[in-house]
Amino acid sequence: MSLSGIALGAVLLLATGSAAPGDWPTWQGDVTGSRHNAAEHRITPRTVGKLKLKWAFAYPATGAPVKSQPAVVDGGIYFGGPDGMFYALDARTGATRWTFALSSVDPASGGAIVLDGPAVARGKVFFGDNRGYVYALDQRTGRLRWATDTESHSAGMHTSSPLYYRGKIYIGASSAENTGDATTPCCTFRGHIDALDADTGELDWRYWTVPEPVQVGTWPSGAPRFEPSGAGVWSSPVIDPATGTLYVGTGQNYTGSAGDYDSLLALNARDGSVRWKQQVTRADTWRSLCNEPDAEGYCPGLRDGTALDYDIGATPNLFRVGGRTFVGVGQKSGVYHAFDARTGAVFWRRQIGVPLPSGGISGIQWGSSYDGRRIYVATYFAGPGTLFALDPATGRVLWETPNPADGCTTGGAAAFPDVCALAHTPAATSTPGLVYEGSNDGKMRIYSSRTGAVLWQYDTVRTFTAVNGRTGFGGAVSGNGGAVVSNGMLYVQVGYYPFYPSEHGNVLLAFGLE
Repeated sequence: MSLSGIALGAVLLLATGSAAPGDWPTWQGDVTGSRHNAAEHRITPRTVGKLKLKWAFAYPATGAPVKSQPAVVDGGIYFGGPDGMFYALDARTGATRWTFALSSVDPASGGAIVLDGPAVARGKVFFGDNRGYVYALDQRTGRLRWATDTESHSAGMHTSSPLYYRGKIYIGASSAENTGDATTPCCTFRGHIDALDADTGELDWRYWTVPEPVQVGTWPSGAPRFEPSGAGVWSSPVIDPATGTLYVGTGQNYTGSAGDYDSLLALNARDGSVRWKQQVTRADTWRSLCNEPDAEGYCPGLRDGTALDYDIGATPNLFRVGGRTFVGVGQKSGVYHAFDARTGAVFWRRQIGVPLPSGGISGIQWGSSYDGRRIYVATYFAGPGTLFALDPATGRVLWETPNPADGCTTGGAAAFPDVCALAHTPAATSTPGLVYEGSNDGKMRIYSSRTGAVLWQYDTVRTFTAVNGRTGFGGAVSGNGGAVVSNGMLYVQVGYYPFYPSEHGNVLLAFGLE
């Protein structure tokens, strides 16, 4: 079965129930995680130079990053803001269709914002929040259909974007518990991937990534110490419809060393049973205290070099070579791994980023793209971040384009030399002939998929007069997702670490051809 052309269209229909060719219904672009829109024929290598800003949508100034990659379906664009609101706009004009306040669900818990990208399927819009809730809204009206609290842990949240497939919503759970201070009991969160009934929100199955934590003593501060913990599911799942196998990556242990940390899991999408799993790091136990002075008492991995933070925070891609299906995924160590999708056997690995222990910020952050010919992968703080094209058959680097050296000395970023960095946070996106990747230097760029040459760029570090009546400000192109390309339009969320100072909130930008 081919994962392109007619078969891809069939997969899209199966996965979403309603998506038309050219739509972008889910974070992954399609159920197989390609982040490629094969139906995009308006924005091409010949026309890309004619892209112009069509509208901007500005958020209130909240201090929170903009993380919700939009979905574009049936002429609407759907996304969450850093202000506790979920929005549906007209994709062409930016006119508001409806809004939904997350505070209407469990208002006592407060502070709810959307960190993931929505999935639109069968008349509903699905997404999660930073409290662990998963929502289903009516696509046409924004009315709440159901909301399910998937988290008993106070620090649990959803950065993983939901995937709809055959009546279920698949979504992972992560946590910021590992960012607590020395006086905080640590740690009791354990990652999981859930399958929810798309009509009711009821839990169908759950796969835990680590065993139940138990207290094993105290930390030097006297705070209770629990092990094992962590292995959060930060990224979004994909599914091979030919086998019904779900693939998803996991993060590092917070404490202890056990479970499916730093692993690619292959699970039966029907019941969550394990088909195979590949652990790509020998040991990795890290929390933010590992980077603090006198941290050894709180970070045992500093003694033996296992405090790494080399989790798989990126979403996998399924691809075909010689009639066989493989699954690839990037790691924060800077390695892109490729495995046989049926057996988990290693196909190839390619180191494209320089490993940076105790932070993992030099590697592959959120995801990559596959267009049927090449795999496109970008690195983060890699001195500089670089966009690569890899041969799916061998992992050989076909071309590489570093973040342009003048990124911090030109445009709006030049006024903020202490903020700007030549780094790629977003997941890569592709359409026929083109690759889309944004930078911390505030510039959105489009590259030739054949040569890696920069064909178009737009500087976002400036103020914008928005369609919703606010003034907005740009900055680092957002991670947690990447560019969305649909029906001749390019959509980009802007406002991520590092923050460019401004009194205004950040923006969603929409570009179209002249």
